[in-house]
Amino acid sequence: MTETDASVARPVSASGQRLATIDILRGLIIVIMVLDHVRDYTHISGFKINPLDFQQTNAVLYMTRWVTHLCAPTFIFLAGVSAWLQNVRGKSGAALSVFLLTRGLWLIVLEITVVGFGWSFALPMPLFLAILWAIGWSMIALSALVWLPRRAVLGIGIAIITLHNLLGGINADQLGLFGWLWHFLFQVNIFKFAGFDILLLYPVLPWIGVIAFGYGMGDVFLKPNRNRILILCGLGLFIGFVLLRLSNLYGDPRPWAVHTVPVHTLMDFFNVAKYPPSLLYTAATMGIVFLLTPGLDRLPTSLSSILRTFGSVPMMAYLGHLYIMHLVSMAAHLIAGQSLATQFNPLAIAFFNPAAAHDDSFLPLWVTYLCWVITLCLLYPLCRYWSALKRRRKDWWLSYL
Repeated sequence: MTETDASVARPVSASGQRLATIDILRGLIIVIMVLDHVRDYTHISGFKINPLDFQQTNAVLYMTRWVTHLCAPTFIFLAGVSAWLQNVRGKSGAALSVFLLTRGLWLIVLEITVVGFGWSFALPMPLFLAILWAIGWSMIALSALVWLPRRAVLGIGIAIITLHNLLGGINADQLGLFGWLWHFLFQVNIFKFAGFDILLLYPVLPWIGVIAFGYGMGDVFLKPNRNRILILCGLGLFIGFVLLRLSNLYGDPRPWAVHTVPVHTLMDFFNVAKYPPSLLYTAATMGIVFLLTPGLDRLPTSLSSILRTFGSVPMMAYLGHLYIMHLVSMAAHLIAGQSLATQFNPLAIAFFNPAAAHDDSFLPLWVTYLCWVITLCLLYPLCRYWSALKRRRKDWWLSYL
């Protein structure tokens, strides 16, 4: 495999230089993602309560969960952007298509093996078909779409994002033998099969729209007026979200309502569906990300360097954080004298048997934040080492980690 093959996941400019802003943005999203996953393992909201339900949550817990909504769409959007930048750099359509196909398949394999065990620390483990599953299948779809002109791919992405909520009335049970395909494409499914717990939380169709949108928007990141375009797009998306959400007519399966307590109304208004990602979810999150991105250029050098290190090796950061945060969570439970019952096969407990998660298995939210900081401190040296290794060496296999 050539050097250009090895760098498909590494955003570069037309001159071959990495785009620092994309790495910094991805690093910021990794930092936020770690918070969400640490919360899943340490706090009761990972098992028994919905942190976005105003009747069960508080403002701090709500924001702790809501801010992590930015993660999945940004990861998948940037995967599309990075693919386009490889195209600009001179990678042939055939080479790009093959790499997206093989990398997508590799991510799916990782999801059901290395990632699955990192979540569970137990065998047998549930099949948790989540973000790498979604990115993998989205890359496979993009491997076909890259043969089309960029603007056509952009149009397809926008069409999927804006129109897929029209399919919400279709239920897999209505499709008989083809119900499995509908679950794969659009409808969340949590079930048992052949003795395995299977959690399909990321149906792929809406995410294919997001990666196609990223590919179509990739050219923006090479323009000298990039920040102005991103701000205008961000304002358009967020204002569109607010107006459409106010109407309660389309774009999300959860209508909002006015409540006696104003903050409850605000929580209800922003509580949009992620599984699968609704039009309003995507508009709100990507709107915020577009508005934030220009400001990343103004971060202090020390902070941007840390974020860029995380963002330059996203696969290693993702794999490493699962094992580190799981071990940190277990250590926190032991130090607090709490039960480790929720630390083995936690996903199976949360989705299939939440009653098994006793109240003495959880820690306060401030401990969640402490474990988050500890996890990041332990993850950073690993990412720094791996980033330096990938700069020194161009072995083909490094592009897959």
